[in-house]
Amino acid sequence: MPEVEVSLPDRIDSEIARLVDQGEFLNREQAVEELLSMGVSAYAPSDSSDEPADEDIFTQMTDDQQDPAAREDDPQGDEYTF
Repeated sequence: MPEVEVSLPDRIDSEIARLVDQGEFLNREQAVEELLSMGVSAYAPSDSSDEPADEDIFTQMTDDQQDPAAREDDPQGDEYTF
């Protein structure tokens, strides 16, 4: 495993120590490793959307809506449809 040396501000160092003291992590090494992993994964590209990135969300939402008056089905069920 590669080793990295990092200089942290005092407030970050204190936060890591507090998390270890509270039992959130077993030790400082585990805390730093997991916190760095979480930070790196936050910048990873997400594959959750299959739509193009330039798709306008507002336009998509309005296009997906349907006017109830324009529906062809009969909500009362009086007429048969094929």
